Amino acid sequence: MDDERRVLLAHGGGGRLSRELIDREIVPRFGREALQGLPDAATLAMDGTALRFTTDSFVVQPLFFPGGCIGDLAVRGTLNDLAVSGGRPLYLSLGMILEEGLPLSTLRRVLDAIRAATRQAGVSIVTGDTKVVRRGQCDGMYLAMAGIGAGLPEFALSASFIRPGDVVLVSGTLGDHGMAVLAAREKLFLESALVSDTASVFPLVEAILPWASGVRFMRDPTRGGIAASLHEAAVACGFAIDEASLPFAPAAMTIAELLGISLLHAPCEGRIMAVVDETVAEPILTAWRTLPEGVGAGRIGRAEGAADRVTLKTRIGGVTLLDMPHGELLPRIC
Repeated sequence: MDDERRVLLAHGGGGRLSRELIDREIVPRFGREALQGLPDAATLAMDGTALRFTTDSFVVQPLFFPGGCIGDLAVRGTLNDLAVSGGRPLYLSLGMILEEGLPLSTLRRVLDAIRAATRQAGVSIVTGDTKVVRRGQCDGMYLAMAGIGAGLPEFALSASFIRPGDVVLVSGTLGDHGMAVLAAREKLFLESALVSDTASVFPLVEAILPWASGVRFMRDPTRGGIAASLHEAAVACGFAIDEASLPFAPAAMTIAELLGISLLHAPCEGRIMAVVDETVAEPILTAWRTLPEGVGAGRIGRAEGAADRVTLKTRIGGVTLLDMPHGELLPRIC
């Protein structure tokens, strides 16, 4: 009998198994000090200048979905990791793994989307690499990107800075990207079409610079959704979340109900979750709501209780534990 454990799809889903794989197999081999806290982007000091550096890979299926494609998703996903780490995005690299037989028309569409997204964000692709594998080995195309940004000195971000009474904010509806990709994959045609929230969040970060001293922690809730981001932040104290305050699009709720998926575990690709001091919560929400990216911004809860514990006050008045996502969740959504 083969008792050797093997990699599962769930190991890439952003939930508990993903965290176990990182903590048990990856971090010990490369130094816990260097990877302390596993931020979305590393902070590098060079000649007195703070830089942000991040890397990401994209294997989404299908390659095109309502509101975007693998190309602009790769650009914005990489930029967002820099932005929520307190960085101004500057430069990107582009690595492409292409499958033999991929139509050149498909490649051109993706490259055009990449070009449009970088121009919109004011960043440049400055290096890259391309490989081709045999037919059937990579589902058309995989992309890998790395990004470098300039650190914004106004921000000092860490989950360890969170204190009881701090407020949890989100910049818009949650789970739209995950449900849009699943709707395209499962060919669910609804009268109210759902569009991915794929977008750069840097305008949202830039808008709150005047209140940066009151911002404790920021994440873009991608794999594992808002539930995973809350558990990632709950290292100093827990969170109490109000279900009635969670912003969900009706179309996303419909798809989630059809597929039996919790939107709390569904990813976004153009939203911010921020934990902030109570005194700056309303000014930040006001600033966000003036931007197209932040029209649906709101507060969803506050920091309280024991570390590593996230509770959810339900719509009917009960309280339940909001667990870290576990299992396969939503593979191939980014």
